[in-house]
Amino acid sequence: MALVGIISDSHENVNAIQKAVALFNERKVSVMLHAGDIISPMVASYLQKIQTSFYAVFGNNDGERFVWRQRVNGWGQIYERYFETTIDGKKILLMHEPYNLQALAKSQEYDVLIYGHTHKVDNRLVGKTLVLNPGENCGFQSGKCTAAILDTDLLKAEIVKL
Repeated sequence: MALVGIISDSHENVNAIQKAVALFNERKVSVMLHAGDIISPMVASYLQKIQTSFYAVFGNNDGERFVWRQRVNGWGQIYERYFETTIDGKKILLMHEPYNLQALAKSQEYDVLIYGHTHKVDNRLVGKTLVLNPGENCGFQSGKCTAAILDTDLLKAEIVKL
């Protein structure tokens, strides 16, 4: 079994990022995924405190991509539009904007589809595919800073209010 820590739309909220990283370290997640809109590379030092692998995708508000790549080089990886991986035998697609989300879910090609952008929690099964948006880490729109912890064994995600 693997636990995967997931956030999106942190929008430079350092306090919320620190809480998410502390939660993921406490729960001993095997990997951390960020579904975009981290914003400034200056917050990389807070994300770097994660005690596991870190993967992210750029969101529509992420700038200074060259600097971002430099900042995560050596301790994590950041991808342009999407990141496809397999964790604990589960095929996962990480993206920011939910392009073709329904078609991807209906295809049943992935075990987990993770996206951000909307700032709204989405945690549902479409056939055998878990569709997951961890909500907004920043809390700027909803007033709730959230993160998700995915249990790959159960294929279920827990939404945690930070």
